[in-house]
Amino acid sequence: MRPYRNAAHALTANFQQDGLDRRLNLFDATMIIVGNIIGIGIFTTTGLIAEALPDPRMIIAVWVIGGLLTFFGALTYSELGAALPHAGGEYVYLREAYGPMLGFLCGWTYFLVINPGSIAAMAIGLIHYLQPFWPAAESGRAILKTSFFEVSTRQFLAVAIVLLFSVINYCGMRAGSAAQNILTIAKLGAIVAIAVLGLVAGQGSWSHFSPTQSLVSPVDFLSRLSLAMIAVIFTFTGWFTSTYVASEIKQPQRNVPYSIIYGTLIVMAVYVLVNVAYVYALPVERMKGVINVGEAATHALFGNTASIYVSAAIIISILGAINSVIMTGPRIYYAMACDGLFFRMAGKVHPQFKSPANSIIIQAIWSCFLAISGTFGQLLTYTVVAMLIFSILTGVANIVLRKTMPELPRPYKTHGYPWLPAIFVASYLLILSNAMFSRPREGLLGLGIVCLGIPVYFYWRRGS
Repeated sequence: MRPYRNAAHALTANFQQDGLDRRLNLFDATMIIVGNIIGIGIFTTTGLIAEALPDPRMIIAVWVIGGLLTFFGALTYSELGAALPHAGGEYVYLREAYGPMLGFLCGWTYFLVINPGSIAAMAIGLIHYLQPFWPAAESGRAILKTSFFEVSTRQFLAVAIVLLFSVINYCGMRAGSAAQNILTIAKLGAIVAIAVLGLVAGQGSWSHFSPTQSLVSPVDFLSRLSLAMIAVIFTFTGWFTSTYVASEIKQPQRNVPYSIIYGTLIVMAVYVLVNVAYVYALPVERMKGVINVGEAATHALFGNTASIYVSAAIIISILGAINSVIMTGPRIYYAMACDGLFFRMAGKVHPQFKSPANSIIIQAIWSCFLAISGTFGQLLTYTVVAMLIFSILTGVANIVLRKTMPELPRPYKTHGYPWLPAIFVASYLLILSNAMFSRPREGLLGLGIVCLGIPVYFYWRRGS
């Protein structure tokens, strides 16, 4: 195993990235982040936010606040990404700041639930939006049945999507990145076009921005704001994914931080624009609790026939997000395997395609299993708290590594240090506290999933 902590120069020079070529430029890395963040959330979250904060100005404000907090996090992670430009992202940062076990628990949770669960959830969810184009896609009819399980048409198609994009990324970073660039550009074009056309030519009203309700007390306001912020923060999730493939980015000391910053700012601008279009289309009362708020707003702006365009935009958005997770996730397991903390074969690189092929295969198999079993939804709910904790610890790692590894070269240093990292960490701590208070059962079960990795860590550590 490689030495940990207080060996910054040796780590930076000798980190084992067997055969992973630096093929991604700044544009490629930025598209990975934008493609990962923008999925289905922007089409569904605002209805839930309107229920918590039934005021049009606050709906827009909460997206701006969420974007700013994410941007503070982006600045914080950018320093880490430039200083430690290796495969694995948060796994590497937590390992260097706190030791290998905490890094492993982060990677373990991403492998066991977060990445495969997200892939399965998005693939299953995608099938619903195929219905306007292919009515038979959402059929619940079983096409494969055994004594142990049965596979419906929806599950079969979801598995096919997972395998298709896994094969594309198995064939190398060049193929995966090309698919990501095409899908991300298409999704940005579709979403921005719908929002701009809605504001320019849609049948909405600026009167919808008039205040509708006063929150009765500061305590009531803070409680509602916190609930809304949880939804917004997780719609922004994925803003650091270029760090997972940092070992394959050209000039990583420059391009990793810039990709995080540019990607976050692009998504923030798009999210605020889209939500302005939503409020222009619908009064808050018609938004409250509406899950498919994107379809409802487009219907109000353009009429009945417009929903098909929203379905097409959602399909492209989900495909881009699926490809991004399939591309970046295996780099975490690859880094863990290189440290002797995962299946040894996951640390192998394909001799021709220069991809962590075995890690991609392992993730694809587990994602398909979760899609067929249908267990991903509850598992993802449980890991919300774990994701917040890892983000908080990574934010603190910026400060910790300034103290414990002062000799580590830092081509980019966080602007506003230490105040912006502190604001990022403090805000996430408040959101975490609210999540644990409002959903203690899910939070404790999520921590249980993380803790399951402790005996696994010692097993692999002993073997290595």
